[in-house]
Amino acid sequence: MKDALWHAPMLKRIFAWAEPFILMLVGTVILASLLPARGEWARVASIAAQIGIVALFFLHGARLSREAIVAGAAHWRLHATVMAATFVLFPICGLILRSLPWIDPALGTGLLFLTLLPSTVQSSIAFTAIARGNVAAAVCSASFSNFFGIFATPALVALTIGGAGQGGGGGSLAAIEAIVVQLLVPFLAGHLLRPLIGGFVMRQKRLLTVVDRGSILLVVYTAFGAAVVEGLWSRMSIGDLGIILALDAILLAAVLAFTTFVGRHAGLQREDEIVLVFSGSKKSLASGVPMAGALFPSAQVGLVILPLMLFHQLQLIVCATIAQRYARRRPEPLETCDALSSA
Repeated sequence: MKDALWHAPMLKRIFAWAEPFILMLVGTVILASLLPARGEWARVASIAAQIGIVALFFLHGARLSREAIVAGAAHWRLHATVMAATFVLFPICGLILRSLPWIDPALGTGLLFLTLLPSTVQSSIAFTAIARGNVAAAVCSASFSNFFGIFATPALVALTIGGAGQGGGGGSLAAIEAIVVQLLVPFLAGHLLRPLIGGFVMRQKRLLTVVDRGSILLVVYTAFGAAVVEGLWSRMSIGDLGIILALDAILLAAVLAFTTFVGRHAGLQREDEIVLVFSGSKKSLASGVPMAGALFPSAQVGLVILPLMLFHQLQLIVCATIAQRYARRRPEPLETCDALSSA
C-alpha cells in the first residue's frame, strides 16, 4: 500500500499530461476532417506550423544539458544498447511490417516511419523514475536518442522509404534542406545559447508546454487537413484503424520482450535494465510529427503520422503498467526517484 501511494502522484502527473493532450489530438483530427484548411488559410496554417516547429527544436536545444552528456558517457554500453534498439531493432521490425502483402502502401510507410524515430524524453524518464531505475542514465539516453535522431531519422527515411519509391521526400535535396533549416539549425542555436538562456527556458515550464503541444497540434491540423482534401477518409476504414492498432501492439510487445531479455542477460544492473526497457521501446510523437511534415508531401503526412499517434497512446498505457510492476518488485525508493517525484 505504501509503495502504491509513492508512485501514484507520478502516475497522476504523467496521465494529467497525456490524457488531455490525446483528447486535443483527437479533437484536432476531427476539426481537420470537418474544416480542413484550404487556399490561403492552408498557406497561413502551414507557415504557423513551421514557426512552431522551429521554436520547438530551439527550446529542446536550450534544454539539453552538456553536463548530462558528460555524465552519461560513463554508461556507454547502456546507451549503445538503447540506440541499437531504437535505430536498428525497430527499423528491422518496421521493414517486416511494411512488407506484409495486405498492408496499404501508405499505411505501411507510416508504420515504417514510426520505427525510424528517436525515443521519447519525458515519458522515458518518468517511467524509469516510477520503476525505480537509473534516472540520470534515462535522461542521458533519451537526450542522446533525440539529438542523434535529427541526423539518423532523415538518413533512414532516405534509405528505406525515399529509396523505395513510396512517394516520400526523404531522399530529395528539398527534404534534407527542410530538416537542416527547421530542425537542426534551431536545435544547435538553442544549445549554443544555453549558457545565456538555459536558466530562463527551464523556468518557463508553461511556455515550453504550450510550444510543445501547440506546434504538434498545428502540424497535425495542417497534415490531416491536406490529407482530407486529398480523400483520406474515403480510403481509410474502421477496419484499417483496427489493423494499425493491432500492428502497433505487436510491434510494442516485440520490442519490450527483446529489451527485457537483453537487459536481463547482458550483465546490466537492474536500474540500467529498467532504462533499456523504457527508453528502448518508445517513439517520440514530439519529434515525429514535425519530421514527417518536413520529410513527406503534405497530402501524405496525415496517413504517415496516424500509426505514430496510436502507438504513442498505447506505449503510455502499457509502460505505465510495466513501471508499476517494477516498482512493486523493489519497494525501497532510490534517492534520484524521490528527488524527481518531488520536483
